[in-house]
Amino acid sequence: MFTVISRIIQYGLKNFRRNGWLSAVTVEIMILALLVSIGLMLSGVVIDRAVSSVQDIVDISVYFKTNTPEDEILNIKNSLESLSEVKEVEYVSSAQTLEINKAKHANDSIGQAISELNANPYEPSLNITARQLSQYAEIAKYFEAPGIKEFVDTVSYTKNKGMIERLNTMIQVVNRGGIALTILLALIAAQVVFNTIRLAIYSNRDEISVMRVVGASNSLVRGPYMVEGIVCGILAAFLSVLAALPIVYFVSPYLDAFIPNLNISGYFLQNIFKLLLYQILFGAAIGGLSSFVAVRRYLKN
Repeated sequence: MFTVISRIIQYGLKNFRRNGWLSAVTVEIMILALLVSIGLMLSGVVIDRAVSSVQDIVDISVYFKTNTPEDEILNIKNSLESLSEVKEVEYVSSAQTLEINKAKHANDSIGQAISELNANPYEPSLNITARQLSQYAEIAKYFEAPGIKEFVDTVSYTKNKGMIERLNTMIQVVNRGGIALTILLALIAAQVVFNTIRLAIYSNRDEISVMRVVGASNSLVRGPYMVEGIVCGILAAFLSVLAALPIVYFVSPYLDAFIPNLNISGYFLQNIFKLLLYQILFGAAIGGLSSFVAVRRYLKN
């Protein structure tokens, strides 16, 4: 058994060397597909960090009418905290808002106008942070329910709605576009591997015929070509990670300028062996399966 496997691997490596320029073209196409898959994985990290940073500054502020009892607002706060969509709820009383604005505008005309007022013009409010950007719409609907709506003056979600929806749309477009591009290039790479193996089979058809005449099994005929495809995939995996390294270092400062605490180059280096493993599995799967299909078609004929 070991002898057969060793011979299959030996013949597969021999085929890879023999079809030098075809193997090189195959590897180059597979590198493109694998580079896009790396880009997709890293874009997921970038999007997660971007969403986290945006979620820290985006929330819903609900302003209650000045005659709303504080106990009623606190009951609504407790009810909100029990919702799975809600990450955090902060209650700000009208008195707290007044003191905040007095301190903020202590040295300007607004501060002077506030000091001259005999009444507190500010409304009590709840600042609500969702666990995900897509959940703000559902939280906003909560304040339209009977028994709550009559206490509410304004909900700031309508002001932030456009930005929140644009962010969600951007995230969906990036994810779907990256997946679609990866699949497209993977199919192209698979087609190139398929054609490469078929050309190799055609050039070695006499040798294959002799093997079949002397009773060689289908696995012995198929094996070397599958090894050739897998070698193309593994080599492309290593080269794609090496090619991605300078690209990541180049774009990292620009991404870090827009997204705080991102450090995509640091993430890449920390997870380089995990990324390489994913690439090897992906590349070997493309090469191996394409080769299997190509040889299977030939053996059927």
